[in-house]
Amino acid sequence: MPARQLTIRNVDEDLSERLRAISAAAGESLNATVLRILRDAVGVDARRERLRRYATWTDEEFEEFNAALRAQRVIDEKMWK
Repeated sequence: MPARQLTIRNVDEDLSERLRAISAAAGESLNATVLRILRDAVGVDARRERLRRYATWTDEEFEEFNAALRAQRVIDEKMWK
């Protein structure tokens, strides 16, 4: 899935300064810091980690499964004419 761009408005000066300080202390960009904080806040990485524990497919099996799904999702134009 392609990455999305978000714009956050009305960031007050205190929050902006704190985010910049956290970024500098971590040695990362402001964008990377904000993304990390957002991921932690909504539990994205925790969910991915839980799913990773149960995902036992190899990369090849995963691609084979996705190829089968793609084949089923093809619309037969002749049926709709």
